[in-house]
Amino acid sequence: MSTQSMKAVQPLITGPLLRRSIVSSFTKLNPMHQLRNPVMFTVLVGSALASLLFVAALGGDGDMPAWFIGAVAAILWLTLLFANFAEAVAEGRGKAQADSLRAARQSITATRLKEARRDAAGESVAAEGLCKGDIVLVEANQPIPSDGEVIEGAAYVDESAVTGESAPVIRESGGDRSSVTGGTRVLSDWLIIRITANPGENFLDRMIGLVEGAKRQKTPNEIALSILLAALTIIFLVVCATLLPFSVYSVTASGSGTVVPLVVLIALFVCLAPTTIGGLLSAIGIAGMDRLLKANVVATSGRAVEAAGDVDVLLMDKTGTITLGNRQATEFIPAPGVDAKDLARAAQLSSLTDETPEGRSVVILAKTEYGLRQANIGEMQAHFIPFTAESRMSGVDIASRRIRKGAAEAVESWVREQKGGFPAPVRQAVEMIAKEGGTPLVVAEDAKVLGVIRLKDVLKEGIRERFAELRRMGIKTIMITGDNPMTAAAIAAEAGVDDFLAEATPEKKLALIREYQAGGRLVAMTGDGTNDAPALAQADVAVAMNSGTQAAKEAGNMVDLDSNPTKLIEIVRIGKQLLMTRGSLTTFSITNDVAKYFAIIPAAFAATYPQLNALNVMGLASPQSAILSATIFNALIIVALIPLALKGVKYRAVEASVLLRDNILVYGLGGLITPFIAIKLIDILIAAIGLA
Repeated sequence: MSTQSMKAVQPLITGPLLRRSIVSSFTKLNPMHQLRNPVMFTVLVGSALASLLFVAALGGDGDMPAWFIGAVAAILWLTLLFANFAEAVAEGRGKAQADSLRAARQSITATRLKEARRDAAGESVAAEGLCKGDIVLVEANQPIPSDGEVIEGAAYVDESAVTGESAPVIRESGGDRSSVTGGTRVLSDWLIIRITANPGENFLDRMIGLVEGAKRQKTPNEIALSILLAALTIIFLVVCATLLPFSVYSVTASGSGTVVPLVVLIALFVCLAPTTIGGLLSAIGIAGMDRLLKANVVATSGRAVEAAGDVDVLLMDKTGTITLGNRQATEFIPAPGVDAKDLARAAQLSSLTDETPEGRSVVILAKTEYGLRQANIGEMQAHFIPFTAESRMSGVDIASRRIRKGAAEAVESWVREQKGGFPAPVRQAVEMIAKEGGTPLVVAEDAKVLGVIRLKDVLKEGIRERFAELRRMGIKTIMITGDNPMTAAAIAAEAGVDDFLAEATPEKKLALIREYQAGGRLVAMTGDGTNDAPALAQADVAVAMNSGTQAAKEAGNMVDLDSNPTKLIEIVRIGKQLLMTRGSLTTFSITNDVAKYFAIIPAAFAATYPQLNALNVMGLASPQSAILSATIFNALIIVALIPLALKGVKYRAVEASVLLRDNILVYGLGGLITPFIAIKLIDILIAAIGLA
């Protein structure tokens, strides 16, 4: 699969999708399918009843012209088909993603080992025959046969088949980069992998199942809205059902007028029932998951997408989320009497073989600040001392020069062994850097302390503005870090988060989430390690990194294929957009009923109660034209709103009261005004062609 397509901008409806959706619109007329949507099921019953009345009218047993009854029946069937089409399009977009995922599956032969050793005896087996617990060897240029954990080896892996990203990533045994996904490919070296999925249960298979829109379960919020719509439908059904005996009584009592035709009452019911939102409700939910998938996030539950829209507490790891992930050298602070360039030169020499991001940043800073070019290691005849956890410093010996770089306590101890001293200004600089949230590295040559290197967590570009945006959305942000409270406070202040949890342990994370949930808050969290699994399992929205451990991915209810922790912010936006879209279209659906009252009620009862002609404020040409115009609008508005249901209402990070006001003004007022204009225009067209 090339899931670059998941990220590419595509039209809402393509030719193949259109054809498949049209066919699906008819298959969804199955009454068993319609039963899942009470609103549209009543439309199905009304359409069938109107069709029977049309057949009766053709036989001369109708209370209205056969062409009129037939026209109403046809419009009602179109209303149902348009609602089915909206759902089919939303499902079809998800199924298109599933089809592209299926294309990634290929027949793979794996080398299954008897023992977890590269030189162990092995046998060739089909990937489909691998079971959980099997151990396989995957070498360079071979595909990984199934999901698993690396238990030996390290290699670059091409994960573009899953993530769409062309840059390879390192996968190795131990730590949080040991998880591998079936269908990806090893580019270098080799890996011994323990399979963690049975046939048909690997990540690719789960993704295919998850993106199939037809399998999406309704969320609690959607179920509640469905109940409300069903209640409104029952109310209108009772009202319309009682209008027929009321009409018979009125005509009998007054001796004038005509009984309201049954087909008119059917049209009245369909127009007054919340068919607009009823027809689009499923499409809105499916489209929300589709938008999440386009952001390269797979939700294992529709509830998680919706919960993201209600999240009001966001827990984010510091490293890799708020900061770039590794501390960078930002300043050389020389000791008294030491030239800053000499300090930079010594720091550079001690870092030449340090391949850590921190070590490389020291070399880069020396070159940037003082133009010091990197020396040729081969010509230096130097002996490099690697960093160890025991010594807490590294360095280099060049001829008679001995340079050391490391933690202040370790370097101070080494200098004193050389009969040197530790200057007070250097100690003050170390304390200042630590207090400001940085990491001080002291550099010394023989018995002389040269100065301090400031290492600092570098904030991701624009992260402070994003936290400000979350604050406007009403979301409290909490930074989680293993740093000490002083360092954590400094970084939290610089990043602009609302709170922080320092010296975080799995138990502390879990306790913090439970504390907020006990107060009625919805909590979102991101994580990639096994130590994050308990907190992820507890969080309402838990985003696991695809690069993380199997335990983290199983504990979360979303998986970020890009392994980008800041994606959590985008997930919250998508969740809120889903809720806003549903709320906006519900408001529009309810308010656009008003115009239909003024269209159909005068047309239905004016013959019995001429006073009701005063309600014909639109000046519709005739009762028949009024009924046709209202039912045609009722059908067409569903089609007109499909693009909005699929794209979603644009979300803005403003207060809830402002969103509510704008929602009422735009969709409430729009739903009130639009039908008056549209119904009148349809009426003019019907009159112009002489249809009624």
